[in-house]
Amino acid sequence: MVEHQSGSVRLFRIAGIDVCVHWSWLIVAYFEISTCSNKYPSLVWNVAEYLLLFGIVLFHEFGHAAACRQVGGVANRIMLWPLGGVAFVNPPPRPGALLWSIAAGPLVNVALVPLTVGLYLLGGLAGWKQTVPEVDHFLLSAMFMNGILLIFNLLPIYPLDGGQILQALLWFVIGRARSLLVVSVIGLAAGIGFIAASLWARDWWFAVLALFIAIRSAAGFQQARTLARLAKAPRYAELACPSCGMAPLVGAYWVCNHCQTPFDTFKHWAVCPTCGAQFPETACPNCQRRHPISAWVPAILPAETASVDTEPEEG
Repeated sequence: MVEHQSGSVRLFRIAGIDVCVHWSWLIVAYFEISTCSNKYPSLVWNVAEYLLLFGIVLFHEFGHAAACRQVGGVANRIMLWPLGGVAFVNPPPRPGALLWSIAAGPLVNVALVPLTVGLYLLGGLAGWKQTVPEVDHFLLSAMFMNGILLIFNLLPIYPLDGGQILQALLWFVIGRARSLLVVSVIGLAAGIGFIAASLWARDWWFAVLALFIAIRSAAGFQQARTLARLAKAPRYAELACPSCGMAPLVGAYWVCNHCQTPFDTFKHWAVCPTCGAQFPETACPNCQRRHPISAWVPAILPAETASVDTEPEEG
């Protein structure tokens, strides 16, 4: 186990993907396991059931990561925390790529349905409920946990998988910024409603989840507004990102990591105008991929000759 960022520790790495666990997961796991000690005659079964839950979550997140990589995106970290798991995926900025990257997670749960249901039915035929009731209850829990995770994640509420799938589908029709704006408003309204319901019911876990939905939706709303502004910003017509093909923005959207000066990397040809630091690669604001600045044009042109396209463009 090694220390990682954001209060988490890395458990292991598979295919270049770090699997981490947040410190809060360990605390919540202790309380959840100890307070459910009456479900089984042995605490070992409680531990196994809790680990099974997050094992299913982990398979779900690996589905996201594998699909993201399949469409050319970046996915190299998964973190488990008390509310489930998060796969840090960055698919190419295309609706189809986003749709597949998000839909692959619930599809893993769909694939687990015949396995979990089949094992439980097999135990019923074998009479395990009478002979080994702990195994029967464990298999019943596995079937329900996978089914509940599948149904819950498909709710069309941002930032749940269902909400992000809805965003990808709307992206085909109304564009990236507007689609994110729509699902963010839905998620924010749902989050506020869930907070009120959870406070009325005094369900504090549901309140935490509702607060998470509301916060993430508010962040999505701000991102949508930023995307809408950037779509109307002037761009360099002759330049294009080698990965996503988007023309780069005109303006000080890059920050020197030596002197912290914002500057236009294409105007100054990847050299900070304040401290003179040179940058071998330039990050695309649209897809976050990095390339040498010379790769952004068919032939290397002096920065002064690059014209500006001031027409609004979807970004």
